[in-house]
Amino acid sequence: MSDRLHIPVLLKEVIHILDIQPNGIYIDGTFGAGGYSEAILNTNPSVRVIAIDQDETAIQAGQDLVKKYAPRLSLIHGRFGDMEKLISEKVNGIVLDIGVSSMQIDQPQRGFSFQKNGPLDMRMGQSGPTAADIVNTYKENDLADIFYEFGEEKASRRIAKKIVQQRAIKKFETTLELANTIHSCLPHKPGEIDSATRTFQALRIYVNDELGELKKGLAAAKSLLKPDGILAVVSFHSLEDRIVKNFMAQESGHTSNPSKYLPTIQKSPPSFHVLTKKPILPSEKELSENPRSRSSRLRAARRLI
Repeated sequence: MSDRLHIPVLLKEVIHILDIQPNGIYIDGTFGAGGYSEAILNTNPSVRVIAIDQDETAIQAGQDLVKKYAPRLSLIHGRFGDMEKLISEKVNGIVLDIGVSSMQIDQPQRGFSFQKNGPLDMRMGQSGPTAADIVNTYKENDLADIFYEFGEEKASRRIAKKIVQQRAIKKFETTLELANTIHSCLPHKPGEIDSATRTFQALRIYVNDELGELKKGLAAAKSLLKPDGILAVVSFHSLEDRIVKNFMAQESGHTSNPSKYLPTIQKSPPSFHVLTKKPILPSEKELSENPRSRSSRLRAARRLI
């Protein structure tokens, strides 16, 4: 695999905003190839990192880094939404890189991409129902709702109808079978993103409960961060970014009263101070060197109490 694909997006910006402290403890909730973890460890020889990943493949591949930085790097197999249960100590910072990793996309057998044929899987943790289970068993209306809600696909009902028609002839088994079915009812237009992109995104998010996991992870971060600890979240599409933005607005006391005609809601003291009024976007240099960064955005907040 190209080294370029291992580059964590917005790395310099994440390290800068985390404001790494000597003897600090940091959580990398989405370890992947270990890019953020290694960069944090390299800032100071007294820093410790606790990294989490639900993908057993990433855990196995990360053992060389664990040895290299022993005893400062701990690598835990689990979901970052459960980090409050996995980690018992307060920390100085948490970084989350939401979504599928480049390594997972580049492995056809994982079934995340329609660029290469592979089993229609999409499970990050390799347990539970697959994407094939969903498209082969769910009702047409339920499929359409998934494609619309999690992929923002305007043609969701047309695609769902075509899938149901096709699976009556032959069950879906591979990524290309699904992609070709989508292309048959929603042709790809030159210069635009592939017409299967939103449907694949929706299935991946649904299969892995990514939005629910993000909400759990944000709540856990609130519990685990020390006062002045930093939460940094890199997201890649509007659904994720909206959840992060709303969480930080609510926890910083910046949500407005729902109606001027209703009694003023007594707000709790703010638990975070937002550090990014607008999301930080990748530079032109990063965009040219790492195309994966093109839709990324970074939001961060500092724990107050």
